[in-house]
Amino acid sequence: MRFSPLLDQLIEALRCLPGVGKKTAERMALYLLTRDRENGKRLAEHLLQAMTKISHCQSCRIFSETPCCEICSSPQRDHTIRCIVENPIDVTMIEQTGSYKGKYFVLLGRLSPLDGIGPDDIGLPHLKSHLEQGEIHELILATNPTVEGEATAHYISTLAKQYRIKVTRIAQGVPKGCELEYVDSSTITLAMTSREEI
Repeated sequence: MRFSPLLDQLIEALRCLPGVGKKTAERMALYLLTRDRENGKRLAEHLLQAMTKISHCQSCRIFSETPCCEICSSPQRDHTIRCIVENPIDVTMIEQTGSYKGKYFVLLGRLSPLDGIGPDDIGLPHLKSHLEQGEIHELILATNPTVEGEATAHYISTLAKQYRIKVTRIAQGVPKGCELEYVDSSTITLAMTSREEI
């Protein structure tokens, strides 16, 4: 069955969302038009506002409606420590713990030469300018434990050592409250090689 041109455009637009294929996009579009036009209009309005008014913090690169985000502008934050993360959601997860009081730097990706993603694409020149200012005393590398995440962490570590900045990596291994029989072998290997004296 062929849909009207506007409906086809809506379906195609919905397919830009991760995990949304043609059938799912069709169901979403038809649901909004059939049963929930008011929420569809509200969604469109908020989406347009977000796309036009949300940018990046000039310091840490997290999403912000102001030039400097709430975290970077807070005087309670330790400006000598930066936690390096790949994505804004990583900041959210760390902030939920309430255990970190420093500032962040969001890469908005990770190094991946096979995909053509280099240092400039993830803001490393911007990070370098922060390091050159001499205010940062420690970088906490919280990139994901993937091949690309590890390569990114290594690259940043090498960069930071040029400025004699302490570099630490978040701990990895067996999650608290987990039973060993349910943990995969690579996680157990990492936990065994990264063990600490108690």
